[in-house]
Amino acid sequence: QVQLVESGGGLVQAGGSLRLSCAASGRTFSNYGMGWFRQAPGKERVFVAAISGSGRTTSYADSVKGRFTISRDNAKNTVYLQMNSLKPEDTAVYYCAATETYCSGYVCYDPVKYMYWGQGTQVTVSS
Repeated sequence: QVQLVESGGGLVQAGGSLRLSCAASGRTFSNYGMGWFRQAPGKERVFVAAISGSGRTTSYADSVKGRFTISRDNAKNTVYLQMNSLKPEDTAVYYCAATETYCSGYVCYDPVKYMYWGQGTQVTVSS
């Protein structure tokens, strides 16, 4: 299996920006589709963004579209989530995940499709 480690979480003010990173182990990083999910207190884990193995295809939840950008650097085995114009409702634990599944449209939205998960990193947005 692969190991994923998130970093970059923290406390920011509304309207601010934050960049999350997810470092993956192994030499087959480009074979994995990658996704970001988040879980707010008392709520289920939900899809935020995903990117295909090649990085050519991306997808976003409606709630973050236009504000968040997912990217990857396969040479560094790293996926990123650039978060701009942050809102208090973005407060959650953010999880990086990897999948070996080739989903329709080249990206996966369902968390059950992802077999590898990071430990999560807390993002808190104050008003």
